[in-house]
Amino acid sequence: MTDPDFVPFALPDIGDDEIAEVVDTLRSGWLTTGPKARRFEQAFGEFLGAPGLHCLAVNSATAGLHLALEALGIGPGDEVITTTHTFTATAEVVRYLGADVRLVDIDPATLCLDVDAVARAIGPRTKAVIPVHFAGRAAAMAPLLALARRHGLKVVEDAAHALPTSSGGRRIGTLDSEACVFSFYANKTITTGEGGMVVVRDPALAKRIGVMRLHGMSRDAFDRFHTRVPAWYYEIVAPGYKYNLTDLAAALGLQQLRRAQALRERRAAIAARYDAAFAALPVQRPPQAEPGDEHAWHLYVLRLAAGAPCDRDTLVERLFAAGIGCSVHYIPLHLQPYWRERYALQPAQFPHSQAAYEASLSLPLYPSMREDQVARVIAAVQAALAGG
Repeated sequence: MTDPDFVPFALPDIGDDEIAEVVDTLRSGWLTTGPKARRFEQAFGEFLGAPGLHCLAVNSATAGLHLALEALGIGPGDEVITTTHTFTATAEVVRYLGADVRLVDIDPATLCLDVDAVARAIGPRTKAVIPVHFAGRAAAMAPLLALARRHGLKVVEDAAHALPTSSGGRRIGTLDSEACVFSFYANKTITTGEGGMVVVRDPALAKRIGVMRLHGMSRDAFDRFHTRVPAWYYEIVAPGYKYNLTDLAAALGLQQLRRAQALRERRAAIAARYDAAFAALPVQRPPQAEPGDEHAWHLYVLRLAAGAPCDRDTLVERLFAAGIGCSVHYIPLHLQPYWRERYALQPAQFPHSQAAYEASLSLPLYPSMREDQVARVIAAVQAALAGG
């Protein structure tokens, strides 16, 4: 049972339409990848609203990043640049392929990858860059894409936080990167429980990803099992993976996507209430989107300012004591044992990420939050920062 007096950090917003769509799938006779996954892919492309996109549903954003890099030919001897201020999935997929990761610092104003740091990190083995659109705000894509083109680098966007988000007036997923990968994990802006979507423009990339997401098979099970003529024959054309999205998950996605803009507006409204309430506190509020662009508001990341009456860990403890769930995004990769030891990393190499980590916490921000719960979060933060 949930505690009615506790405000959790995150909750999915699941309504009757999602439930009905899942029940319809259960009654359809087909549960794994099939017609609803295809409908979801088509609807996702329509939501992004740009011609020439290929959308491929997968069982996680991690899988999508792995598939995108594999299709781009990343392998042993190569190096991929990404930010230290991210979840490990962004970097671990590079190691799946036997390539190396080069971590760089963030822009302290945006908490997204620092394009100047990327420029300094490019070396003879660099083949790709993975920018992360942190918390729902777009990274600086125009200068990053220009830099990548000058050096012949591929760009794969980690858009796990970025639906719907825009950069330079264009929705994330429609830019000129080689691939863009979204997450539909349980706490994301839309959810399928577990799941993701890879968006590419190049038909050859789309074909490779489509084959590799399901064992390297030339035909999927729905095509083979639901045809009215003999179609049992298939070929294994590559040593692929088991990364397909089920129709059960896609059913959730279809209805969540239909509400994506409304869900985003509710998140933005809560963020605006927080912004107003915390304006006079010794904190740094989250960066806004560039003028004319859209922020998905996946996370509301508050940073303690110099002179705050307590440190971040104490603030977290005070909020939990007040019945408010919160989290930290992220413990940077340079502090994690695997990455630290493999690449001999030190906090001094990443001063902006380190400082953000030590000062940051993420507050509850989800569309089903009631107004009284938002008010409780505000009151708890104000009280926790009122004294020493």
